[in-house]
Amino acid sequence: MQEGDLMKIGIIGAGNIGGNLTRRLTSLGHDVSVANSRGPQTLTELAEETGATPVRVEDAARGAEVVVVTVPVKAVRNLPSGLLDSAAEGVAVIDTGNYYPKQRDGRIDAIEDEGLTESRWTERQIGHPVIKAFNGTFAQDLLDRARPEGSTDRMALPVAGDDEAAKRKVMALIGEMGFDTVDAGGLDDSWRQQPGTPVYGLRADSKGVIEALAAAAPERGSEYRG
Repeated sequence: MQEGDLMKIGIIGAGNIGGNLTRRLTSLGHDVSVANSRGPQTLTELAEETGATPVRVEDAARGAEVVVVTVPVKAVRNLPSGLLDSAAEGVAVIDTGNYYPKQRDGRIDAIEDEGLTESRWTERQIGHPVIKAFNGTFAQDLLDRARPEGSTDRMALPVAGDDEAAKRKVMALIGEMGFDTVDAGGLDDSWRQQPGTPVYGLRADSKGVIEALAAAAPERGSEYRG
């Protein structure tokens, strides 16, 4: 994808991150469909504000070149099977999720016992490679901290994933949104940006993000263990 190319984008989840991604991406001219677990009739206000199309979760990926999964980790298992069957060929799937066992999600054995990264677990549930991005970004920053390329105060976001073509597509989209990106490695390296790591919630440039990723420790803190 080159900057300026308009795409069909499906967003599954209309909470803080999903809602503000809808706002930012529609403002750039992308064709955005948005879904939540409560049905399209609950998204009328967001649709009227942004011009996005409210749809059922089952239809969110239809024809989409990028799909954003931004639901609580515990809800990933409840997503419809075959969710991505109707997506465009080569669809890039972004996972924004974070695992909060004590605060929200309950214990997920495969993450705790097998040592899977959160996004690797999500990838297994939906049966499609994912790119981890936006998980440590404050939702309001998506609207307030976008800056033109080359700005001295432009934030950088870490992006991890195994599918290099999908990763490039996602990084180009984030660049268009007004943020720099740092390639944080493959999905098995994405523990470096999970909750409790130095880069999580960090507002910094590329150099700061690279340093924070390098400083991460693989042990999950007790606050983030079930």
